[in-house]
Amino acid sequence: MIVRIVKLTFQEEYINDFITISKESKELIRNFEGVKKLELLRCSTNGNVFFTHSHWESEDALEKYRQSELFKSTWAKTKPLFSEKAEAWSNFKLF
Repeated sequence: MIVRIVKLTFQEEYINDFITISKESKELIRNFEGVKKLELLRCSTNGNVFFTHSHWESEDALEKYRQSELFKSTWAKTKPLFSEKAEAWSNFKLF
């Protein structure tokens, strides 16, 4: 199992746009083959910072998603809203 954490920092004026994009795409992503869990978290000390926390069956499943039209279209809408480059970590779940 892969646990993916992505840090996203947004320009303040685009936060509501990002939340709307996330609400519109969350079920599509959750239903993508290989996804076991998807959460969106907002930093408690900096409201411009969000994290996606997702669980994947395998690295292959995550890569298939990253190559999908769903990811590409969602990312194309989200990326222009950033104030900083996104950071991502893929982790193996130990327990």
